[in-house]
Amino acid sequence: MSRFETYADLPGQATIQSRPAPLYPILASLAGAAWPPLILTLPFWPPNAIGAGRDIDWRILVLLIGLAAVPAGLWRINQERRREGRPGSRLGVVWRFMLFGGLTAALVQVVVSLVMVVLGWLEAGDLMQGLGATETTLLIFGVGGLPIAMIVGVSYALWAGLCVAFIAFEARPTIEVGRRR
Repeated sequence: MSRFETYADLPGQATIQSRPAPLYPILASLAGAAWPPLILTLPFWPPNAIGAGRDIDWRILVLLIGLAAVPAGLWRINQERRREGRPGSRLGVVWRFMLFGGLTAALVQVVVSLVMVVLGWLEAGDLMQGLGATETTLLIFGVGGLPIAMIVGVSYALWAGLCVAFIAFEARPTIEVGRRR
């Protein structure tokens, strides 16, 4: 006999409801942005450049993106829940964070690549130097960096989705109608 006989038997399928605002969404956003690989590596390998610019440490940049993306994702999920009633389970919340986290990571990496190409054009001495800078930048940041950025984005989004699903939402109590004791 199977342990999971129906779809509802799978973990994370309980119907959820939002916890009261504003405390739980704020806590979920902060916990979701505090991805452990970022936080744990900062004391061991301090960033060389914290200020804004081309040399900013990638962990600081990802943390700043997370501080903006996690509350935006939570807001978007709450809007969808008000409009359509979905996602109705914690698994649905985590799935949406992972999907849109991967897409956001890919979009950010493409934007970074294009900005680096334009900066390479501005620093080039002539046309051929600009084309060489474009080729190198697109190979390193576009072709090489895009899969890595998506892997990092999906794993970051998995963490953020789990934090949001378990902090900002709680299981809705089941109400059984017509049952006598």
